[in-house]
Amino acid sequence: MKIYPVLILLMIQWTLFGQYTDMLNSNRPGGSQGAFAVGTGVLQIESGMTFGSEAHSLRYTETGIFNWDYTLRYGFWKESLEFSLTGDFQRNAISYTQGALPSETRANFKNNVIGAKYLIYDPYIKQEADGPNLYSWRQNNRFQWRDFIPAVAIFAGANFDFSDNPLLPYSESTISPRVMIATQNNWIGGFVFVTNIYADRFTTDFPTYGYTLTLTHATNEYFSIFVENQGFKSDFYADQIFRGGVAVLINKDWQIDGSVSLNAKDTPSLFYTRLGMSYRIDRHKKDEYIEEKGRDARRSKKEEKNQIKRAEKKQKKKRRKMKKQKKKSVFFDDSELTFIPVMSHD
Repeated sequence: MKIYPVLILLMIQWTLFGQYTDMLNSNRPGGSQGAFAVGTGVLQIESGMTFGSEAHSLRYTETGIFNWDYTLRYGFWKESLEFSLTGDFQRNAISYTQGALPSETRANFKNNVIGAKYLIYDPYIKQEADGPNLYSWRQNNRFQWRDFIPAVAIFAGANFDFSDNPLLPYSESTISPRVMIATQNNWIGGFVFVTNIYADRFTTDFPTYGYTLTLTHATNEYFSIFVENQGFKSDFYADQIFRGGVAVLINKDWQIDGSVSLNAKDTPSLFYTRLGMSYRIDRHKKDEYIEEKGRDARRSKKEEKNQIKRAEKKQKKKRRKMKKQKKKSVFFDDSELTFIPVMSHD
């Protein structure tokens, strides 16, 4: 899930102070990543279990699927920076519908990725700086062209694959890169749209390229729904997967979720149900303003420096004036003089 149930309600605080929000924001239950990080000092655990089945019309197999996925996210150093560990362990119970081949079980880690995500552009900072239109409620509450401009983050990480893994097309141990661009639009009415475009294991003989599109709607402060389309292609496997689900915020640090996934082909056809949760350990101490970048930001910084210089100049002038007045009072203040009457003697 790429929206966070209180996203719109907290948008003002979010844009003022960067990534951190008073309530948990989770990437679950969808398969994409939002552009924003969890915030400095925040450790977030996101995990779930998937139960499902696959049927392959050409191989005449039926497979029972169990998958455990896990993600650790940690905000460090800057509000716009997040480190993460993402992976999943899967067990396939395969049975053959034709012939006398015995059933078999294959189990291992499908992936383990360690990486970092960094927000490189946030349009909501400028929108907050511009402020609302004080003369038009309609102007502030309708869709505008600028809403098409998304926040943009980049992700870079490494896959750590073990040898003799029956779930992968190669048997040797490898370390291979994963890179991604993540964008996020926050729209009026509680809608958030996230796009991920990624390249995975592209230094191996079986690279994967794909995308994920996620649209989420927060119906109220604690409940949200989402729909998602994921497409990917490699020499090993290609598919289009459709997902939908719900998330419920139990409290500001705990969320539970559920979703279903299916595809539109039969090599194999698949149907998954997924249940999970997200939990946040919040050690965030200080809000950090993420500065706007570009020409407008440079102009604002210049004006801010000029204002500081003018204020310092004014203060110095005031101090000089006070110093002169003090000197004058020392030399010419007659309040300290004592007059002694002189008596005459005839």
